[in-house]
Amino acid sequence: MTKISDPPKEPGAKSSYSAVDIENPPSPPGEFPYTRGLYAEMYSKRLWTMRQYAGYSTAEESNRRYRYLLEQGTTGLSVAFDLPTQIGYDSDADAALGEVGRVGVAIDSIADMRALFDQIPLDRVTTSMTINSTAPILLAFYLAVAEEQGVEFAALGGTTQNDILKEYAARGTYIYPPQPSLRLVTDLISYCAQNVPRWNPISISGYHMREAGSTAVQEVAFTLANALCYVDAVLERGLEIDDFAPRLSFFWNAHNDFIEEVSKFRAARQLWAELVKERYSPKSERSLWLRFHTQTGGSTLTAQQPENNIVRVALQAFAAVCGGTQSLHTNGMDEALGLPTEDSARTALRTQQIIAHESNITATTDPLGGSYAIEATTRRIMDEARAYISRIEEMGGAAEAIEHGFQQQEIAQAAYGHQRAVESEDLVIVGVNRYQVDSETPPEVLEIDPRAEQAQVERLTAFKAARDPEAASSALSRLREEAQGDANLMDAILNCARKEVTLGEISDTLRDVFGRYSGGI
Repeated sequence: MTKISDPPKEPGAKSSYSAVDIENPPSPPGEFPYTRGLYAEMYSKRLWTMRQYAGYSTAEESNRRYRYLLEQGTTGLSVAFDLPTQIGYDSDADAALGEVGRVGVAIDSIADMRALFDQIPLDRVTTSMTINSTAPILLAFYLAVAEEQGVEFAALGGTTQNDILKEYAARGTYIYPPQPSLRLVTDLISYCAQNVPRWNPISISGYHMREAGSTAVQEVAFTLANALCYVDAVLERGLEIDDFAPRLSFFWNAHNDFIEEVSKFRAARQLWAELVKERYSPKSERSLWLRFHTQTGGSTLTAQQPENNIVRVALQAFAAVCGGTQSLHTNGMDEALGLPTEDSARTALRTQQIIAHESNITATTDPLGGSYAIEATTRRIMDEARAYISRIEEMGGAAEAIEHGFQQQEIAQAAYGHQRAVESEDLVIVGVNRYQVDSETPPEVLEIDPRAEQAQVERLTAFKAARDPEAASSALSRLREEAQGDANLMDAILNCARKEVTLGEISDTLRDVFGRYSGGI
């Protein structure tokens, strides 16, 4: 990798725009290429799904938070998993020590998933699971619990993130080398296309690359390049584009540059429609749709004067709504300090509800469409993102470019430039490099019970002791055998879930077959 230096300057906002900045007016909402929205009616007919990303400590504790959020008006659940769960370790593993239940909920087995959704009928909520390397395992646990509830797979709605490429580029919760990881991603997509038709099997995510420091253009470009890689991989499995493309979903960040963020969402929607039409010629209009979830920018939140974060979140959420998001999570004001308290989570949810019910912005589809600034910025982002995608294609595609460190280097340069701008005060962060206060009263921070980890380990020990060891061993043997071949592994993983095999045992079996990825590029 080359030495990090100041990134090249991207064209910024002009002081004014006019008709000469707009080449062609966009098509009406609901018409290709969907710049102005997927639906003609948008929110006047149906509001976006209001999700609150939550999960901590034990499944029982997280279940209480979920039921509280549902009572407060949340319309979809979004599960945060702890780090051991994300990278395939049970809570009793040495590598999990000190991390169990810290940044999300610990899910070791079907028993934990059962407790997580106790008294929550899975056919009446949609569930988003922010999980990647172990996505097939967590979905298998979820499907097995649905079976216990008597819910048909066809009735289940939700999303698994299942986007492994951005883990190599920006986030780091990978387990296996890229090729077997891509196999697991496509196994899950193919399985859902055939068995869980209302499930979004992947949420192709720019969010984490933006959190790592990418620009808005890079967020769009690298995410859509990853998406093309996934589509090609699934097509190689023998599926047709219309078999799965309508269920692809995307996940964007929302930052503070209001004009740029609204334009980014519009540009991504148009560019994806054009790319899919050009490359794959689908017969279904829905295969062209870029449906997306948005989360407000965690990296924009400040530990200093955390009440200011309420304003930042409201601004970012408003941009997402003006850009046409299908679902939205709003961060808590205290998340620069710790996991959100119930009070801050409620305030974050109320932010969405105020936008939905008091701003009247929902009465008009693409309310900023036609603005000279919005249309010109949309075109700029789209053109620059397409140029980035062309560079990635010349390298052989997203996976190959990641293995050469291209996206990582570009993101690192952008992050370095951003930090220099903050330190020089060319970029003002209120309360951080300007408008500071001498002393602050720190807000209440959610404390994780230190006894929770030991309790989770004890539950896991009891679970393993009570199961049928021969059935578990047989299920793992089948998984190992199929992993050594080329079968879709979802059936074998679901069988493991039913036979009470743990997440760590499944992951260890796959580690033995696929190996581990060291992170070198």
